[in-house]
This record gives sequence, structure tokens and C-alpha cells, in this order.
Amino acid sequence: MTEASEAMDKRLAGSVELRDFLDRAGSLTLADRRALVAQALVLIEQNYVHLPLKVAMHAVNPVQRLRLLALRLGRQSETSMDPEWRFHAELSQIFHSVRDLHTNYLLPEPFAGRIAYLPYQVEEYYEGQERHYVVARVVAGFAAQGFGPGVRVTHWNGVPIDRAVDLNALRFAGSNPAAAHARGLESLTIRSLRVHVPPDEDWVVLGYVGADGISRELRERWRVAENVPPFVDADALTAAAVAQGLDLGTDEIGRAVKLLYVPEAITAAESTRAAALTAEPAEPGAVVPTSMPSVFRARSVTTASGTFGHLRVFTFNVQDPEGFVREFVRLAGLLPQDGLVLDVRGNGGGHIHAAEFTLQTLTPRPITPEPTQFITTPLNVRICAQHEQDPTGQIDLGPWCPSMNQALETGAVHSGGFPITPAGGANALGQQYHGPVVLVTDARCYSATDIFAAGFQDHGIGPVLGVDDNTGAGGANVWTHALLKLLLELPEPVQESPYRELPGGANMRVAIRRTLRVHDRAGTPVEDLGVVPDERHRMTRRDVLGGNADLLEHAGRLLAALPARRLEVRVAGSGDELTLRAHLLDRADVYVDGRPRASADLTGESVTVSVPGAGAAHVIRVEGFHDGVLAAARTIVR
Repeated sequence: MTEASEAMDKRLAGSVELRDFLDRAGSLTLADRRALVAQALVLIEQNYVHLPLKVAMHAVNPVQRLRLLALRLGRQSETSMDPEWRFHAELSQIFHSVRDLHTNYLLPEPFAGRIAYLPYQVEEYYEGQERHYVVARVVAGFAAQGFGPGVRVTHWNGVPIDRAVDLNALRFAGSNPAAAHARGLESLTIRSLRVHVPPDEDWVVLGYVGADGISRELRERWRVAENVPPFVDADALTAAAVAQGLDLGTDEIGRAVKLLYVPEAITAAESTRAAALTAEPAEPGAVVPTSMPSVFRARSVTTASGTFGHLRVFTFNVQDPEGFVREFVRLAGLLPQDGLVLDVRGNGGGHIHAAEFTLQTLTPRPITPEPTQFITTPLNVRICAQHEQDPTGQIDLGPWCPSMNQALETGAVHSGGFPITPAGGANALGQQYHGPVVLVTDARCYSATDIFAAGFQDHGIGPVLGVDDNTGAGGANVWTHALLKLLLELPEPVQESPYRELPGGANMRVAIRRTLRVHDRAGTPVEDLGVVPDERHRMTRRDVLGGNADLLEHAGRLLAALPARRLEVRVAGSGDELTLRAHLLDRADVYVDGRPRASADLTGESVTVSVPGAGAAHVIRVEGFHDGVLAAARTIVR
């Protein structure tokens, strides 16, 4: 057993019952509580980019609720304070009221870094239009009479399960009905105590029908365990933290699910890095080893429509976006080239650059990164002005400054829109995969994954196949309170900062820049609206319990209806000749260091083209056309 796997076992072995955990939790003073509410007011009133939208769409007033909470705390004494968990619950509820998974109150120790869980996971499926619920997985070593994966769930604490999910959804921050339902279902059995308050009940009574057709009830207590730590420090002034687009709750739960059900995905990382990665194309049904098993799973799948690649992207939450793209391209290159099922279900986002850099690898068209906007407040103007010239080398807010200053005079609600992702990086590699691509989404796709799905759809890369009616609709760049405080202190404070140190290890996050869509949907905000799929797939029992069998068949039918093009480029002879191998293309234009140099008709499977200057070029780009429409491209960078 490795040190990593031993650490995983210790986390679960250290689980305690929820009631025992809560009995020992809580050390905030009255002054600490007042400070937390005051800092929440600063973020919501002066930094929160979606505040006007949320007030209009959801008829909420978080600013007034925070003022009332501050007033009530001002009248309390140390001896008359409510229990601490009630304070956390009320402050969390105010943040949840805006239905924004970017904008959170992050609970202090001992809640931070822990999860509450039941030893099983419930998922839904459809038979026709009728929705059902089933136990999909159980924690290793857990057993009960007639209980296991595949049993049908009927009741939750005596409430019919469908109604119980809807009631639970009201407590969480899904910004549209599909997202709210998904959060309600997910949080039935697992919750991050960093983001959400603990369950109200000490135990849950689950009503289910076993494989033998007998109805039973299972009573299980909530337990609390230490979670796997995050991959990125969002409080540090780094490129990854500044370009963060992440639903922290989904990210926390994603790590917790691996801890509970697939710990090998975490512990395998060190052994995979040490082992040589294969360069052989995947055999049908085979999984391709990856150096990033917590991020990717790549395999070849055989369907009735053909054999295709299936590439799961679990998260964009990485420190190195270029490394992310390199591994994505490597894996895609080892999968079947006749079609790719790109599956981002449950991906809570992460590094916005990683998401938008990846789009170029799937299309010959240039990528336009999504523009972003600040809300125009005096505090945001100060932050932008302090980093107008990129004094730290980590963040350049200069493009937003002129419109921010002008908005203070004109009364414009938002600044001008400028991309977080550099256009050069979003187009540096160009297309790498030339087969058709289907993107699979669900209502738990959020933030950078929403941005990725929007870019995929806006650039016409391929059809979006959704297992829900919408993505999670989180269209923003998110910064933590600690990062905002740091931005006003570096390189040196210009005037007194309104941000104060938060007590007890608490933190807060806020949507700071909203994203807008491009091309045909230009100017449409991603927040609350999300990405509506081009085609809908209702998950079946075979999907939930049989490795997404029907979902992959559906995606296979879509891929089989699309052309599988090829474009390979090899520098031949003296270096001024290119050999082009193409399929379903009739013309190729060649650019050398950005200048057009040659054009050729693709009359055969292989064509050699003389291209002056190609041998000494830094960048060669070949664009392939079909009936006059750009259909494939290949970029060679030296």
C-alpha cells in the first residue's frame, strides 16, 4: 500500500458521527460574527457583479438581509448568542439566496476541509417520461439486507423521493430548475461542510425496494470525514487563482466522491506519473493511461454506430493550463479518429484558460474568448487602478480601467467587456482533432465548464448532447475575499483597505467578472441562462448502472451522421515541400508565418505541394476546405 492510499484510508477511518462532530464545533466570538457579516456586506454590495441580475431574476435582497443580521448581532451579548451552527446557517442562507455557486460563505474550522456523507449514492433515471431513483454506489465494506447498487429508492425520511429531492433543492444555489434539481439530488447523500451547513437530521431513513421485490427501510447516520485537499490555492495571487472559474461545492464533492468510491483515481496519480505512458492507439474498449487521472479518463468505446473515443474531463481546476491542453491532445490523438464523445458531466470548472485553450484543438476556426465585465463600483475601480500596469506580473486589469472610470460618470452598470483568456493562447496550437465531436453536458457543469460549453456551441464545433435541460449556468470569474484583500495590498496599499482578516479560518468567494457569449449569441450573459443543449438525452437505468451504455449509443448516432475528416501535414524533401494527406477535403491553402504562400486542389489521398519559405518558417498553417467552407486545419509550430 502506498503512502497516498494509506492517507485515503485514514481519512475515512477518522470519520465521526455528525452529532458528535457538531457537539465539538464552534469557537467564534460575537465580535467574530459581526466581522464576518460586515465583510460579507463589502463583497455583496461593492464587488458582486451579478447583484442587479439576481435582484431582478430572483426577487432577493441580500444586502438588506445582511444589514438586518448585523443589526441583530449588534443587540446581542456574548451570553445571549445563538448556537454557532445557527449563525453559519443564516449567513449561508443569505449567500444561497442569490442562487450563485460562485458566491459563497466558506465556513471556518472545524467545518473547512470536511464532508458529511451517507455510505451510498443515489442517482436518477427515466423510463419513458417517468423519473425513478436508484442506489448507484455504496462505500466499500458497507452492507445491509437486500441493499446495494440497483435497488430502487422510494422514500426519504417518509417523504416520496421525488418530492424530497425538490424540497432539498430549495436549500441550495442552483440558478435554474435543472441545476437546482441536480444540486438537490447530489446533496441528499454528500455535502461539503466548507460550503454548506451540516444536515438538520442526525440520521436518514431510506425507503427502497430490493432486487427481491421486498420493500424495506434503511436507517443510517450522517458521518463526517476529512476531504481530499483542493488542487489550487485560490487565495494566492497566481495566474490560476486570478483566472478561477470554479463551483467550489462541485469541486469539493467531486474530490469526496473519489475518496469514497474511487480512491484509486487519486492514489494512482503518483504511480502513473512514474510509469511510461503508452503511445499506442487505444484498442476497442481499452482505457488510455494518463498522467492526470484525477482530470481525465480516456477510452475507446464500441457502439452500434461505430467505434469512437470517449474522453471524460472531470475538472479544469489545474495550475498549468498549457500542460492540461498537451495531455488532452495526447489522449485525443490515441483515441479513434472517426469521432469523439467529449464528456464534461459533473465538471465544476477551474482554470478559465484551460477551458478556452482547449477549444482550438477541436475546430479549424479561430477562437474568440468570452469577454468579461466588472460591475462599476468605486471599490472595483480602485482594484483595477492598482493593477492597471500589472505591477505584480500576475494580473493586468488595464483593459477594464477606461470603461470603469467612464462608467462612474455615465452611470453604466458594467464595464466594457474584455477576455480573461489571451486570444494568442486560445489560438496558438490550432486544430488537433479532425473527427466530429459531440459534447455531453449536465446541470452540474459550471463556471469554466459553462464557458467551455458556451464556446463549443458558439463556435459551431459540434452538437451539444445534454442529459439535463441546461448546464449549471455559472458565468463568472470568481475571487476569494483573501485574494481581494491581497490585491489591494500589493504591490503596496494606496489607501486603507475595506477588507479585514476573517476570523477562524473562514473565507468568502464572489463572482467578480461576468462572462458574455460570442458570435450569434454575442452579449448574452452565461449566468442563470447557461447552455441549452442541441439535443436531450434522458438517462436510463442502463446508463446509471451500466457505464452510460444508452448515452454513448445516442452520442454514437450523432457522430455517425457527421463527416470524419482527416488532414495530415508532413514537411518533405528540402523543407519547402509539404505532403498533405486529406479525407473529405477538396482544397488546401498554406500560410507561412501568417502569409499566404500556396493553394492546392486535393484530388487524391496524398498531395505534395511546393511552398516557398516553408523550410525556414516558424509557423506553418494549412487550411482545408470542402465546397468552399473551412472544414479542417493543421498548425505546425517550430
